[in-house]
Amino acid sequence: METFLNVTLDLLQGFGTTLKLFALTLVFSLPLGLIFSFFSMSKFKPLSAAMKLLIWVIRGTPLMLQIIVVFYGPGLILGWNGLDRFPAVLIAFVLNYSCYFSEIYRGGIESIPKGQYEAGQVLGMTKTQIFFRIVLLQVIKRIIPPMSNEIITLVKDTSLARIIAVYEIIWSAQVYIKSEGLIWPLFYTGAFYLIFNGILTVVFRKIEKKLDYFKG
Repeated sequence: METFLNVTLDLLQGFGTTLKLFALTLVFSLPLGLIFSFFSMSKFKPLSAAMKLLIWVIRGTPLMLQIIVVFYGPGLILGWNGLDRFPAVLIAFVLNYSCYFSEIYRGGIESIPKGQYEAGQVLGMTKTQIFFRIVLLQVIKRIIPPMSNEIITLVKDTSLARIIAVYEIIWSAQVYIKSEGLIWPLFYTGAFYLIFNGILTVVFRKIEKKLDYFKG
């Protein structure tokens, strides 16, 4: 019983880092992804081309590789002092998920019929007013399902932080394998992920129901 309690406390500590990485990634990547989507749809060709290239590279390479590059790259390539471990992994996660979110935003924005933009112009609204008053809520409804899938994937991807020795929940469990020969703490981490993802699933379903008045 004492061992179980000690394992639980250690896993809770590791899960705290997992939650911190998860929350900060969302705080920065959700708005940054929207900005990236505007850049990729820009009529200024050099900007849109550069943004599309960045998105292609980020989506086409493993997140694990990106974490390693962000952590070791500045020191090995530029001779700079390397970033601390947590800021490095956060930067990699934010950049990665901003690119994924940007494509979801872009798909949602481009799915809105052009007639709605034209109707807003007829009413004398500016492009900004049309976007925030007419388009945005419809976009949110359309992107909730793919966005929720990406966010749940983010919960599981946080385990990659241990690649550069960030003390997240799976790292906490692995300590018991090496020190005491116990493997069950590793399986115990699954309960943390399942419960947290279950909560997120319920939250997203409620959000979808609240947006049901937007049809089509």
